[in-house]
Amino acid sequence: MNRFLYIPALAGMFLFTAFGFSQARTQDTRTTNSLVIARANSPITLDGQLEEAAWQEAAVATDFWQKFPIDGIPAAKRTEVRATYDDRFFYISAVCYDVADYVVQTLKRDSRFFDGDGFGVVIDPLNRRTNGFLFGVSPYNVQSEDLLSQSSFGNLNFSWDNRWFSEVSRLEDRWVVEIAIPFKTLRFEAGIDTWGINFFRNDLKENQYHSWTPMPVNFDLTDLGYTGALNWDTPPAKTGTNISLIPYVRTSHYKDKEADPAASETEFDAGIDAKLALTSSLNLDLTVNPDFSQVDVDVQQTNLTRFNLNFPERRPFFLENADLFTSFGPPPARPIFSRRIGLDENRMPVPILYGARLSGNLTKRFRIGLLNLQTRAEEGRNGQNYTIATFNQSVWDRSIIKGYVTNRQAVVKDEGLDYGDYGRNAGVEFNYVNLPGTWNVIGGLHLSDKPDIGLGTFRNIVISRDTRNVSFLVDYFGIDTDYYADIGFIPRLDNYDAANDTIVHLGYEHLFTRAGYTFRPKGDRAVIAHGFSLRNVMDWQPDWTFNERSSSIDYDLRFRNTSRASLSLEDNDTRLLFATRFTEGEPLPPGKYTYSQASVAYSSDERKSLAFEGEVQMGEFFNGTLNRFSAGLTYRVQPWGNFSFSLEQNYLRLPEPYGAADLTLIGQRSEVNFSNKLFWTTFFQYNTQSDNFNINSRLQWRFAPMSDLFIVYTDNYLSTPFLQVNRNRGIVLKLNYWLTL
Repeated sequence: MNRFLYIPALAGMFLFTAFGFSQARTQDTRTTNSLVIARANSPITLDGQLEEAAWQEAAVATDFWQKFPIDGIPAAKRTEVRATYDDRFFYISAVCYDVADYVVQTLKRDSRFFDGDGFGVVIDPLNRRTNGFLFGVSPYNVQSEDLLSQSSFGNLNFSWDNRWFSEVSRLEDRWVVEIAIPFKTLRFEAGIDTWGINFFRNDLKENQYHSWTPMPVNFDLTDLGYTGALNWDTPPAKTGTNISLIPYVRTSHYKDKEADPAASETEFDAGIDAKLALTSSLNLDLTVNPDFSQVDVDVQQTNLTRFNLNFPERRPFFLENADLFTSFGPPPARPIFSRRIGLDENRMPVPILYGARLSGNLTKRFRIGLLNLQTRAEEGRNGQNYTIATFNQSVWDRSIIKGYVTNRQAVVKDEGLDYGDYGRNAGVEFNYVNLPGTWNVIGGLHLSDKPDIGLGTFRNIVISRDTRNVSFLVDYFGIDTDYYADIGFIPRLDNYDAANDTIVHLGYEHLFTRAGYTFRPKGDRAVIAHGFSLRNVMDWQPDWTFNERSSSIDYDLRFRNTSRASLSLEDNDTRLLFATRFTEGEPLPPGKYTYSQASVAYSSDERKSLAFEGEVQMGEFFNGTLNRFSAGLTYRVQPWGNFSFSLEQNYLRLPEPYGAADLTLIGQRSEVNFSNKLFWTTFFQYNTQSDNFNINSRLQWRFAPMSDLFIVYTDNYLSTPFLQVNRNRGIVLKLNYWLTL
């Protein structure tokens, strides 16, 4: 492959900056789009019929705009939205005109909402454009909800769960949704008579998204910068006492045949969560002996890097209000990463005894987050206390000054262990976002302190620009060798030296640049967007000695039928600082390696019952070759079943004596939704790199609002010989109940 790829993407960024155009917003959507909400003059029965007089008298929001694939034109399908309220509930109704051939991916709550037809509402009670709520409903009354923040745009995880209600009726030419959100569920300041709000529709039959307010195509539907105004006839009053208790009981039976082939263990356990609304915008969450046995298992990955992989957080307690705690630092370098709490280095659970989290607004512009958790001491390991304190101060229209302090402290002394072991971090960041959201600038300084090491620093600067066609990003951070993040995830800091079988902690300087141009053809064309991007990653040692470069050119095609295709060319220069092993052969010696790769990928129309995706990557790898093939097949039986199969095969060949490896990763996932309250999910994973075959099967029955019965079965085998050597096996029965006082 030609060395032309060595041309840094930074040059491309400057080119686009010089010739890019601004995407200034000519109007404020809170001025152009407003809806008056008046108190309901009669009781409302939630049935999806809208027969009450209150609905007939409510103001109507209509005249939606198409947001994707082409923005700025009226939506082809009519939507009518109304809003009203009483002492307890905020009501929203929507009439979505459409024929009955809906696209519905699943009946499972909080799953693939944007991949199927649906109606959604974005609510910003403080009208600050920085934080809010998302509520969504499908034509089959499948609910999805999440908390919104600037860091969540494009990265929603639908982890926030709370009590709200909806009903849907489906007719020949339309479907009607009726939503009731308790004021106790929303966090707002009393006396604010204008809230930010937006409504949107997913129309997947046409692969279109519609929004009440006009939105640029390059922004997310949930972007709080493009909300309209909800004008209350009387501002909502403070809510009364809001206390919810969620106790659970659990029994499990477990066999660890690797530890003792003849032994088994049966456990009975219980715990409780409590949610207390101290004010209408400040909440206290308490947990005693929390249990996460019902959480989805990690999706396994093949690791052909030299560093640890980052697996996403899946535990609900840590996902709620995550923007307050885990949004610091430029991805993937995060000084706060919640998976470092309650999980060991092998991703196995460490029991948490208790915890507390205080989060919310003290004023309209000032948010705080306080978190404290205590883990149990076990043989050979101290108990640990984790404390995190954060603040967010809103400034100007959409900008934020935020900071944090963390402390990990060994608090239970065990013989031979260090009671004084601790790790402390602090940092402050400024995040500037202009009113249209096209400019984003972040600057931060982070400190760490550990015994016998002292202070370490980590600094970062991010500048990004995103318009309809042009985008670029510059992301720099530098990390001292003395910097540690005991409650964080900082890649590349820990280097494994295979020759000496040791870990070397070494800081580095990092620069990532990306520039892209997207063409957006007008009219009814098969291709709705296509474009190219240049990316360049540079890493140096703390003294700015060259370490690594990766440069790539990518071309991406998006089709009207939701299918996609891409081509990528990548060139790498790597100076190995330490002997590195990728196979069972001898480790590669330190030195400079230059290698290139090419890949092509395609994914078919995901709205079809049968969908396919695949990728082929071929080329050099250090002083050898690496060919990777991946494929995925999904079969959907609307709306109750999803069945998927994935395969990744890596063929690594290095010259003697460095060895070769054939690495296989297979996944099979089945989701059967008997209703929108009863779900059965089974996940098989076969991974030859970790020598493991895993089975995880979970039955969930939501027998009451936010109350569940889980039955979870797990089984692990050695991958070779297949299904002949069992490692461990377990079954869990768990019941939790949401009680509102």
